[in-house]
Amino acid sequence: MPRADASVALASVLVLLPPSETKSTDGADAPLDLAELSMPGLTATREILANALVELAADAEASQAALGLGPTQADEIERNAKLWVSPTSPALRRYTGVLFDALDAKTFTKAQHSKALQRLGIGSALFGTIRAGDPIPAYRLSGNSKLPGFGTLASVWRTELPDAIRAEADGGLIVDLRSGSYQQLGPLKESVIATVLTEKPDGSRSVVSHFNKHHKGLLARALTITRAEPTDLKGVARVAEKAGLRVEIASERELVILT
Repeated sequence: MPRADASVALASVLVLLPPSETKSTDGADAPLDLAELSMPGLTATREILANALVELAADAEASQAALGLGPTQADEIERNAKLWVSPTSPALRRYTGVLFDALDAKTFTKAQHSKALQRLGIGSALFGTIRAGDPIPAYRLSGNSKLPGFGTLASVWRTELPDAIRAEADGGLIVDLRSGSYQQLGPLKESVIATVLTEKPDGSRSVVSHFNKHHKGLLARALTITRAEPTDLKGVARVAEKAGLRVEIASERELVILT
């Protein structure tokens, strides 16, 4: 799954997905080369964080504390230790879990796959934001992790990441489906956001993690495979409704998806 060719014109909408803690461990592509990733302006920060993560992996106890890992998750530390030498896989294949199951990229047609490479971005504590086709290794670093000597990752990313994402969107609509900790890495006040609420028989509504991830995956899929080019919140709502999602417009930038 090669990443999008830079010569291909970007679609008018950029959909930002959250990453997942769970990642596939396979990969057959060359080891990580930061020069191969989208948004090259982020390369310097990516390199600093990658080196810090590899260095941290030499101390299992410190890694567990910084990354919120348990004693049975030594394999996660080992992946970080091999960050620069392990094989890579396209980001769309690397990340797994509920949202990516609902996105169901493996069923995309060739044309839909090409559009996914153009339309989908994925937030990352390590890489800031990447494109769906960018080649990355398996790693462990969450948006709320605190690497020794760095403070919060939001303090590392928030000065450069918002402008990098805006440049990548090239004036088009940004639909930000990232979770809260990843939105804080690169806040985008102008983006369209989606809130997934589960409605109970008594009419009350609440966020349920599984349904939140699943329905954001469904929305991302709808925005990927549609032939429409939504340019505002109402356009996103129309795409969602056509895909069978039950939606409400809550404000000028927030779409509510009801389950």
